[in-house]
Amino acid sequence: MRPSAVRGSGSGRALALETSGGSTPSGDVAHPVFFRGFLTAPIAAAAGVLAVAEVAQARYVRQDAARSRDPVVTANGDRLRVESFSGCGGVYARLDVLAPGLDGDEIGHGTTNVDVNPPLQRALATLGGLDPLHLAIGPDELAVRTFDGRFVEKRVPLPERWLRGFAEAQVLGAGFELRAEVPAAEAAALLRTLPRPNPSAGARDTRWVLPVGGALRPVTRPVPGAIPLPGPERLHAVRHVLPHAVALRAYSPAAEESTAVAWEVELPHLRLTLMLSPEPGRGFSGEGGVLDDLATGSAEADADLISALLAWEPTIDVPELARQADLPPERVRAALTVLGTSGQVGYDLAEQAYFHRCLPFSAGAVETRNPRLRRARALIAEGLVRRDREIFQVGTPARAQLVRADGAGALSCTCPWWARYRGGRGPCAHVLATRMFQEVAK
Repeated sequence: MRPSAVRGSGSGRALALETSGGSTPSGDVAHPVFFRGFLTAPIAAAAGVLAVAEVAQARYVRQDAARSRDPVVTANGDRLRVESFSGCGGVYARLDVLAPGLDGDEIGHGTTNVDVNPPLQRALATLGGLDPLHLAIGPDELAVRTFDGRFVEKRVPLPERWLRGFAEAQVLGAGFELRAEVPAAEAAALLRTLPRPNPSAGARDTRWVLPVGGALRPVTRPVPGAIPLPGPERLHAVRHVLPHAVALRAYSPAAEESTAVAWEVELPHLRLTLMLSPEPGRGFSGEGGVLDDLATGSAEADADLISALLAWEPTIDVPELARQADLPPERVRAALTVLGTSGQVGYDLAEQAYFHRCLPFSAGAVETRNPRLRRARALIAEGLVRRDREIFQVGTPARAQLVRADGAGALSCTCPWWARYRGGRGPCAHVLATRMFQEVAK
C-alpha cells in the first residue's frame, strides 16, 4: 500500500486517505482503494473523529462496562462514515464525510473497525490550522501522521452488542422526523447549559427543549412540541466540533414523552450525529425494535435476495429495491431489518434513507443475538400457543400467559416483561409467538 500523504502547503494542506484489503461490490479484493485524495476540511474532520472516538470510550452509566474504542469506518462510494457506540451502549455516534469534503480520485467501497486509543486522540486534538495530517484508513489498519509522530492501530474485533445496537439504531431512526433546526450560535448556547459527565453519578435525568423562534429553550417538563433530552450529559462529545458547526438539528418521533432522540451537527461538508437511547440506563442493544420485523416468516428469506441486490449504496432506494426484487416495500423494509442485525444496513436521518455497510458477521445468527425471538420460535415449535376465542394462551397449561388484541389489533400480554415495559422495549416472547402463530394460521 502506498502511504497516504498531506499535499499542498500552508492553508492548502489537506488530509489524504488510502486503504487496502477488504470487500468491494465485485467481491473480496486484496487491495481495494477507499479514497485517494484530500479532505477539504481536515481540522473539522479531525474534530469529528475525536467526537466519535470519545463516545466509543465513554461509559455514561454502568461504570464497570467495557470500553470499546473501536469505531467502524465505511467507504460508500461517495462518502466516508465513521461510527461508534458508547461502552454502556446508550449513545450511537456517526461522522459522515460527504462528497464535497473529498477531493481526489474515485471513492472506493469497504468497511473496517479500528482502535482509536489515547495517543492517537492526543495527536488529533493538537492538530492546528497549518499542521499536516496523514491518515490511512483500510480493512487492516488506521494510521495518522502529524508533527508529533506516527500512530498505527491494527484492526480489532467488533463487540457483539454493537451489532444489536446498529440494528436497533436504524429501526429507531427510520421512525424519526426533523423536530428542530437552529444555527450554530444557538447550538452552542444550548450546550453550555447542559451538565458535564460525572463518572461517579452517571447520566440519569431527562430534560426537554422547546423550539422557539429559531432557538431551543430549556423547559422543565414535556410540554407540547418539546424535544426530549435523556441524559443530557451524553451530548458532551459534541463540543469537539462546535467551533466548526454551521447548524444543529434534532430528530425524534413526534411525541413529548421520553424517547430516543438524535442530534445532528452540520459542519462544512461533514455531519456529526449523536443518537441517545430513551433513558440513560438503557442501551440500544436491548430496545427490541427489530423483533416485529424479525418475526415475519418471509423476512430472512427476503433478506438473502435483498442482500444480493445491495451494492454499497450510500442511500438505499426502497421502492427501487422492491421493484427489482418484486416484493412489496414493507417486506423490503423487514428484510433490511434482518440485514441490520448483522450490521449490513444503517440509517441516515439527514437523507431519510438506509445505507449499506459490510461487517464480518452473518445475518443467519439472528436468533443468537435476540433471545426473545429464540424463545418465541421455541414456543411455536413446542406447540405452546393455543387460541381460545379472542385470547391466546402461550406456555404450558400450568404457566400460560394470556395474550389479547385490542380493537386496533395491537397485542398485550400478562407476563412480567409486558407489565414492566408495556411494549416500550419491543414485544415480549409471548406476543412474538402469537404473531407467528397468527401468520401461519392465515
